[in-house]
Amino acid sequence: MKKIINFTTLFVGLFLAAFSFNLFLAPFNLVAGGVSGLALIVHKVLSLDESTFIMIVNLLLLGISFLFLGKEKTKNTILGSLLFPIFVNLTSYIIPYIDIKELELIVVSILGGLLSGVGYGIIFKSGYTSGGTDILNQIIEKYMHIPMSTSIIFVDGIITLCGGFIFGLPLMVYSLISLILISIFSHKTIIGEGKSKTLYITSSKIKEIKYYLHKELKVDSTDFDIIGGYSNEPQKMIMSIINTKDYYRIKEAIKLIDKNAFITVTDAYQIINENVSIRRI
Repeated sequence: MKKIINFTTLFVGLFLAAFSFNLFLAPFNLVAGGVSGLALIVHKVLSLDESTFIMIVNLLLLGISFLFLGKEKTKNTILGSLLFPIFVNLTSYIIPYIDIKELELIVVSILGGLLSGVGYGIIFKSGYTSGGTDILNQIIEKYMHIPMSTSIIFVDGIITLCGGFIFGLPLMVYSLISLILISIFSHKTIIGEGKSKTLYITSSKIKEIKYYLHKELKVDSTDFDIIGGYSNEPQKMIMSIINTKDYYRIKEAIKLIDKNAFITVTDAYQIINENVSIRRI
């Protein structure tokens, strides 16, 4: 039942992201980063269909992910990577029946960023990703030791900048508006306001949970000795700061390790430590 719900959620998110791309971004040449933004540039230069280009690049990136990130970090990317270009192709047949040519470009960029952000947020919330440049960002973080947040700005920024050279400076500005809104609303859709979350976990299997956090996700944690208020018995609690985008995946993993684990989640609005980087998948 859980898998069916996750698959349904994934399909809804993919539909919204693809629909927004075809309705708002593609017709107005708004290059809001990502492989889909790159597809608009290639379509302009080579007249290659956007969905075909996205599929080709996603397949290449999946292969690169297997080589550099391994099987475990790639498996949740496969389904979204393959289905997203299919949804882009399918939703393109709906667009001719919707006329938004009279809308101001600023309205189009806002609506495109909002709907795309919600769509991507729903995808991440389902425990999957849409692949694409997220794979490049993970590789950059792993091998160049550059924080994920910085690599995202770098990769998507270059793509949007290239769009500016092809389609002109005014459209690049509107593309940046969409890109910013995609980032904001994808995070808000996943959970809460903050980009990072603080987890407080109480469990009888603290060692196994710590192993998962340290070895699988490469995030640190802090241990506490506590006394249960009801049981009045000594217990262990760990605190870990994670990226919001990782929250649902981590929560499900912890529940698989210990279904009785007690998890408290709060926003981490600011982290002051130059040696700490929050991983974003």
